[in-house]
Amino acid sequence: MKKQFARLQHGLQRNILAGIITIGPLFVTYLVFSFLLGELARAGLPAVQFIAKNYPKNWFNQPLVQPTLAVLLTLVVLYIVGRLTSLVIGRQAFTLFESILERLPFVAKVYTSVRQLVDSMMAKKDSSQRVVLIDFPIEGQKSIGFLTRTMNDEATGQPLATVLIPNAINPTSAFLQILPLERVIETDLTMEQAMSMVMTGGAVGPDTIQYSRGKAADDGAVKPPAPLV
Repeated sequence: MKKQFARLQHGLQRNILAGIITIGPLFVTYLVFSFLLGELARAGLPAVQFIAKNYPKNWFNQPLVQPTLAVLLTLVVLYIVGRLTSLVIGRQAFTLFESILERLPFVAKVYTSVRQLVDSMMAKKDSSQRVVLIDFPIEGQKSIGFLTRTMNDEATGQPLATVLIPNAINPTSAFLQILPLERVIETDLTMEQAMSMVMTGGAVGPDTIQYSRGKAADDGAVKPPAPLV
């Protein structure tokens, strides 16, 4: 009887764990998209409700109509803003808007920090912001990081790197490390590949990665680019 109960318990644990592994990624994906769609709907809902009051129609009061229209309206606004900023006049207007924000004491700090973080996440391969490996938390254990900028040691002039190391599964929190540039190993990972590895705890990623600091790694070490400002 005890053996049968133990076998049943083991089977339940194994199947429940298999179910969690199967449903887990789908559940996380659902949470992410629910959050994004919820924020898009919340942004466009006041405009949709204003339209519904001025043009009362029965179909406006259906449960999913207003949130759906709010999401579509927000996406249209985002597209128009992106389209305008890609034009010369739009870029000039956006530059003027940013210059106004930079004059606001508290807003300037927050906006500039977020802007730099987004730019570093969207940086192209040939920029000075890229995916690297560094020894963290101890020597011999490599962590994936994002090289966000370079600077120089005031005393010795040695090139230094600032590397943002996101936490696995929860990249909203991270560590910021400042270390000699020579100890940074550049990888051929794209930002998308690196974020996929971080979000999945390494389950999704390339089959090979530049890890050892041999001759190939020395050739791939980060060369000191011009410091970012």
